[in-house]
Amino acid sequence: MKVAVVGATGMVGHVMLQVLAERNFPITELIPVASARSVGKTVSYKGKDYTISSMEDAIAARPDIAIFSAGGATSLEFAPKFAAVGTTVVDNSSAWRMDPEKKLIVPEINASELEDTDKIIANPNCSTIQMVLALAPLHKKYKIKRLVISTYQSITGTGVKAVQQLENEYKGEQGEMAYPYPIHRNAIPACDVFTDNGYTKEEMKLVNETQKILGDKSIAVTATAVRIPVVGGHSEAINVQFENDFDLAEVRQILQAQEGVTVQDNPDTNTYPMPIYAEGKNDVFVGRLRRDFSQENTLNMWVVADNLRKGAATNAVQIAEYLAAKELV
Repeated sequence: MKVAVVGATGMVGHVMLQVLAERNFPITELIPVASARSVGKTVSYKGKDYTISSMEDAIAARPDIAIFSAGGATSLEFAPKFAAVGTTVVDNSSAWRMDPEKKLIVPEINASELEDTDKIIANPNCSTIQMVLALAPLHKKYKIKRLVISTYQSITGTGVKAVQQLENEYKGEQGEMAYPYPIHRNAIPACDVFTDNGYTKEEMKLVNETQKILGDKSIAVTATAVRIPVVGGHSEAINVQFENDFDLAEVRQILQAQEGVTVQDNPDTNTYPMPIYAEGKNDVFVGRLRRDFSQENTLNMWVVADNLRKGAATNAVQIAEYLAAKELV
């Protein structure tokens, strides 16, 4: 299996290589790809150094799979070029997610939709992935009517520049700013850019991607996405109104049975998900499960995951694993 990792020097690309190694993905030839200024440099994979290739050389090598984490513009330009030489692309940007011709995949939910003709496959947004993994089995059982979401998002979702900004501010040093305001000791209620309707792109991803992955446009979704000075992962307070009533004990059982979900929910021992413990792990952690007494058939939940792992790299690698296991590449 010849695998290209496009954006290998970025934060997600780095974690992508880690996850591929940890999960022993069957790579016979690794082709790390990055921008022109990184070509010729090296990245490490399983203790060995690999030279970074240019996009053109990687396409010429005709890899079986190319996992992209290099931004939307790069994906729009180069993913079709890889697909044209027979490579299956798993893309981590927002470029293809809402394209009606492209599948938007969280493997535990809808990998069975994939066919060998799917040459560009979209990896959902980080905040969407962790939420829908927890919601999918509940939707199946009780049917979701409406979601009200508040996110508390890690700065690693912005990238290395944001991590540097926080570190500088923590030390009281001046430096390049990833955000228009300080992030240390602050909360910025604007993830990504604002759209014409007053919501940010991040908030609209939670609306549109959720409906597409769960295959139900009737689900009403509203979201507020907030950036906080945390590095371990994204947290989400989710208010879920169902069509049908639920039993809280059964909700716990359903979530415990869901592959990729760990329930951490015991108020007596102060057990609940937190990003400091989610960091570096591949699961989605769910807790603070309680009935919303202000409205019928409504559940409150708290969902946390490492946004660089299940929110990005791990999900993409799981898609690649499915493709390999089902001989779709």
